[in-house]
Amino acid sequence: QVQLVESGGGSVQTGGSLRLSCAASGRTFSRCTMGWFRQAPGKEREFVGAINYSGGRTYYADFVEGRFTISRDNAKNAMYLQMNSLKPEDTAVYYCAAATDIYFTGVGRESVYDYWGQGTQVTVSS
Repeated sequence: QVQLVESGGGSVQTGGSLRLSCAASGRTFSRCTMGWFRQAPGKEREFVGAINYSGGRTYYADFVEGRFTISRDNAKNAMYLQMNSLKPEDTAVYYCAAATDIYFTGVGRESVYDYWGQGTQVTVSS
Protein backbone atom coordinates (compact mmCIF):
# COMPACT_ATOMS: atom_id res chain seq x y z
CA GLN A 1 0.00 0.00 0.00
CA VAL A 2 1.30 3.45 -0.92
CA GLN A 3 -0.34 6.72 0.06
CA LEU A 4 0.59 9.84 -1.86
CA VAL A 5 0.21 13.50 -0.92
CA GLU A 6 1.09 16.32 -3.28
CA SER A 7 2.08 19.81 -2.20
CA GLY A 8 3.70 22.93 -3.59
CA GLY A 9 0.99 24.10 -5.92
CA GLY A 10 0.03 27.73 -6.18
CA SER A 11 -0.36 30.71 -8.45
CA VAL A 12 2.45 32.17 -10.52
CA GLN A 13 2.82 34.45 -13.49
CA THR A 14 3.90 33.36 -16.94
CA GLY A 15 7.57 32.48 -16.94
CA GLY A 16 7.61 31.67 -13.25
CA SER A 17 8.61 28.48 -11.50
CA LEU A 18 7.09 26.06 -9.03
CA ARG A 19 8.35 22.92 -7.37
CA LEU A 20 5.79 20.28 -6.59
CA SER A 21 6.43 17.57 -4.06
CA CYS A 22 4.88 14.16 -3.67
CA ALA A 23 5.27 12.58 -0.24
CA ALA A 24 4.78 8.84 -0.11
CA SER A 25 4.09 6.51 2.76
CA GLY A 26 4.82 2.83 2.70
CA ARG A 27 7.98 0.82 2.51
CA THR A 28 7.63 0.01 -1.18
CA PHE A 29 8.24 3.53 -2.49
CA SER A 30 11.82 2.83 -3.51
CA ARG A 31 10.59 0.03 -5.77
CA CYS A 32 7.89 2.10 -7.49
CA THR A 33 7.90 3.81 -10.82
CA MET A 34 6.50 7.27 -10.16
CA GLY A 35 4.61 9.57 -12.46
CA TRP A 36 3.12 13.03 -12.69
CA PHE A 37 -0.15 13.71 -14.47
CA ARG A 38 -2.28 16.81 -14.79
CA GLN A 39 -5.88 17.71 -15.53
CA ALA A 40 -6.96 21.09 -16.82
CA PRO A 41 -10.57 22.28 -16.51
CA GLY A 42 -12.76 20.59 -19.08
CA LYS A 43 -9.98 18.31 -20.28
CA GLU A 44 -8.93 14.75 -19.68
CA ARG A 45 -6.06 13.95 -17.37
CA GLU A 46 -2.77 13.78 -19.25
CA PHE A 47 0.70 12.43 -18.63
CA VAL A 48 3.43 14.88 -17.66
CA GLY A 49 6.43 12.70 -16.88
CA ALA A 50 7.74 9.71 -14.99
CA ILE A 51 10.81 8.49 -13.17
CA ASN A 52 11.96 4.95 -12.58
CA TYR A 53 12.47 3.37 -9.17
CA SER A 54 16.11 4.39 -8.83
CA GLY A 55 15.83 7.85 -10.37
CA GLY A 56 18.14 6.87 -13.16
CA ARG A 57 15.58 7.15 -15.94
CA THR A 58 13.00 9.79 -16.71
CA TYR A 59 10.50 10.26 -19.49
CA TYR A 60 8.48 13.35 -20.35
CA ALA A 61 5.52 14.32 -22.45
CA ASP A 62 6.37 16.30 -25.57
CA PHE A 63 4.76 19.48 -24.27
CA VAL A 64 7.28 19.66 -21.43
CA GLU A 65 9.95 20.78 -23.92
CA GLY A 66 12.73 20.71 -21.33
CA ARG A 67 10.93 23.00 -18.90
CA PHE A 68 10.15 20.40 -16.22
CA THR A 69 12.42 18.07 -14.28
CA ILE A 70 11.36 15.08 -12.21
CA SER A 71 13.54 13.82 -9.40
CA ARG A 72 13.15 11.61 -6.36
CA ASP A 73 14.74 11.00 -3.00
CA ASN A 74 14.09 7.44 -1.90
CA ALA A 75 15.58 8.11 1.52
CA LYS A 76 12.84 10.67 2.08
CA ASN A 77 10.09 8.78 0.26
CA ALA A 78 9.58 11.80 -1.96
CA MET A 79 9.33 12.77 -5.60
CA TYR A 80 9.56 16.24 -7.06
CA LEU A 81 8.47 18.11 -10.16
CA GLN A 82 10.46 21.25 -10.84
CA MET A 83 8.55 23.40 -13.32
CA ASN A 84 10.21 26.36 -15.00
CA SER A 85 9.11 28.76 -17.73
CA LEU A 86 5.49 28.13 -16.86
CA LYS A 87 2.78 29.01 -19.33
CA PRO A 88 -0.95 29.67 -18.83
CA GLU A 89 -1.65 26.35 -20.54
CA ASP A 90 0.17 24.60 -17.68
CA THR A 91 -2.73 25.55 -15.42
CA ALA A 92 -4.16 22.31 -14.05
CA VAL A 93 -4.48 20.05 -11.06
CA TYR A 94 -1.28 18.03 -10.83
CA TYR A 95 -1.33 14.47 -9.56
CA CYS A 96 1.42 12.12 -8.58
CA ALA A 97 1.01 8.41 -9.07
CA ALA A 98 2.86 5.25 -8.15
CA ALA A 99 3.24 2.04 -10.11
CA THR A 100 4.41 -0.98 -8.14
CA ASP A 101 5.74 -2.60 -11.30
CA ILE A 102 9.39 -1.57 -11.49
CA TYR A 103 9.62 -2.05 -15.24
CA PHE A 104 9.77 1.36 -16.92
CA THR A 105 7.33 0.59 -19.71
CA GLY A 106 4.07 2.18 -20.69
CA VAL A 107 4.60 4.89 -18.10
CA GLY A 108 2.47 7.35 -20.03
CA ARG A 109 -0.68 5.30 -19.43
CA GLU A 110 -2.84 5.88 -16.36
CA SER A 111 -3.62 2.17 -16.17
CA VAL A 112 0.00 1.43 -15.23
CA TYR A 113 -0.34 3.23 -11.92
CA ASP A 114 -1.77 1.64 -8.81
CA TYR A 115 -1.93 4.60 -6.43
CA TRP A 116 -2.82 8.27 -6.86
CA GLY A 117 -2.60 11.40 -4.79
CA GLN A 118 -5.40 13.90 -4.35
CA GLY A 119 -3.80 16.55 -6.55
CA THR A 120 -2.48 20.07 -6.12
CA GLN A 121 -3.64 23.11 -8.10
CA VAL A 122 -1.23 25.04 -10.28
CA THR A 123 -2.44 28.29 -11.80
CA VAL A 124 -0.36 30.29 -14.25
CA SER A 125 -1.59 33.77 -15.11
CA SER A 126 -0.61 35.80 -18.13
